[in-house]
Amino acid sequence: MTKVRLFRADPQGLVELPTSARTLREATLALPQGAYTTMRTYGGDRFLRLEAHLDRLERSARLLGYNGPLDRQEARRGLAAAVARAGFPESRLRLIWTFARPHQLYVAIEPFAPYPSSLYEEGVACITVPLQRQHPRAKTTAFIAPSRRVYEQLPPGIHEALRVGPAGELLEGLTSNFFALREGVLYTAGAQVLEGITRAIVLELARPLLPVRLRPIRWEELDTLDEAFITSSSREVMPVVRIDDTPIGEGKPGPVTQELLARYRRLVEREARPALP
Repeated sequence: MTKVRLFRADPQGLVELPTSARTLREATLALPQGAYTTMRTYGGDRFLRLEAHLDRLERSARLLGYNGPLDRQEARRGLAAAVARAGFPESRLRLIWTFARPHQLYVAIEPFAPYPSSLYEEGVACITVPLQRQHPRAKTTAFIAPSRRVYEQLPPGIHEALRVGPAGELLEGLTSNFFALREGVLYTAGAQVLEGITRAIVLELARPLLPVRLRPIRWEELDTLDEAFITSSSREVMPVVRIDDTPIGEGKPGPVTQELLARYRRLVEREARPALP
């Protein structure tokens, strides 16, 4: 039985819609195309940098040619009401802004369980894929179907697929941003990637600690890396210890990755807030 619940945000309140979706991805694909943002709760009803999520949702819409105003108060009310009505201990939510006329906001919500601690203690493996995005800086529902096809074909033991550009540059994960550490410098792609909310926080936390360069690592440089990690709202800062057949550094999570994860979690405790004041 599905635990995903789908709501339409109306001025009169939140309207629950029937759905047979088993995941947020399935719920999103059943709606008209548009832009979206995905987030998780902390402490049941608190969100991290919600305003940044709404900023990016609006930017994504503009990049896709839609210039209508986003009703941010309606979005906040919808998220708060969905969390209250679903009643999950922790939730993963997707706010979807479709561009059919009239434009419409939807909230899809499912129970969220944090990733096992073993993934942070041991690290994860990734593979590279030559998948391109038509609008890399826009979080658009049109990218969900091709990314789902890749996920369905991932070999056992592979956590994430990393997009590789035409020149062999490692750009980002299908649902994450990618960082690499080499000789004391932190690298991440500065162009042709989605500007993740967690990515922005990690850059903010990293800059006082070490030099940061907004350029992608190339595939042929993998064996020179000391550490690597991926970031997303659900994963936070997750260490990567192997990419394709290449072990990263010593093949275990490194100290910089662990320090950034610890700082990120302390920031969550300070900053996470309910959707409505």
